[in-house]
Amino acid sequence: MRTNRAIRTPGGLSLRLDVRAVTVVALLLLAALTASVVLIGTGDFPIPAADVLKTLFGDGNAGQEFIVNELRLPRVLVGLLVGASLGLGGALFQAISRNPLGSPDVLGLGQGATAGALVMIVVFSGSAAQVTAGALVGGLVTGLAIYLLAWKRGVHGYRLVLVGIGVSAIVTAINGYLLTKSDLVDAARAVVWMTGSLNGRDWDQVWPLLALCAVFVPLVLAKARGLRMMEMGDDVSYALGVRVERVRMLLLVAAVLLTATATAAAGPVSFVALTAPQLARRLTRSPGPNLLPSLCMGAALLVTADWVSQRTFGADQLPVGVLTGVLGGVYLLWLLVTERKAGRI
Repeated sequence: MRTNRAIRTPGGLSLRLDVRAVTVVALLLLAALTASVVLIGTGDFPIPAADVLKTLFGDGNAGQEFIVNELRLPRVLVGLLVGASLGLGGALFQAISRNPLGSPDVLGLGQGATAGALVMIVVFSGSAAQVTAGALVGGLVTGLAIYLLAWKRGVHGYRLVLVGIGVSAIVTAINGYLLTKSDLVDAARAVVWMTGSLNGRDWDQVWPLLALCAVFVPLVLAKARGLRMMEMGDDVSYALGVRVERVRMLLLVAAVLLTATATAAAGPVSFVALTAPQLARRLTRSPGPNLLPSLCMGAALLVTADWVSQRTFGADQLPVGVLTGVLGGVYLLWLLVTERKAGRI
């Protein structure tokens, strides 16, 4: 039985809150922040959590302030923002396609961003900033191609997924070709980037992600009501006054930008966009898009995975993309078996 609570403001506005969903969001935020503090204290020079908090509030010594604020805090913030962007982007794609497999990993957006980065590495021997820009452009071009190829009097669920799988296969083949034509140094550099990692991330990656999230997260959450209605079908949504194609186009653009920017910042971190919305849905037990819980789940998943990789294998020894890929692959197999037993695939 679900518990909902209505809140009314003196101005006459009313808001209905799902108590369980609010509780889940609060717990996920607490988990993400706790994991972040622990992760900042993890490394070759361990720092107790209490000292990390003191340093963050300006009460640490000079050595701790340098390690925390200059070396580790940017990496953790990139992890939080990348995880949040992937979680929210995955929730949007799954809600629009009405398919639990409709995530950027399956649709090929990560592969498209990888292609853009590989072109900059292999063809132009670009700098880190140029590789980031190439990944962003590659993700955007791939998203546009999927949208145009899937368009037929609108964009609908299974058509979007099937077109995305086809585009993903094509782009993956292009990526393989680019790797075979690169020299050994560029190939090694490309493979490291393709793994997905938070190693070496600094404030230059934080600010673009923060700016994008500041713009698109409120915009997407403002459209949550229309997205929830769209899950009942286009005809019902039109009857309820939702401009379906306009809302769908806006949310797809937001999802592509969030995913492409996250991939540009940290490489193609696998399966966070696929698993975060599904785990959030199971925790909230809500049939809606679960946008805010998915965002918080993505952030918590990525920083926790980064902490586990550092604690288990040592700092910078195992890129976080490897760990999320292994865990996400197991989850994908379980999801496919579950969907098959339910008769949905």
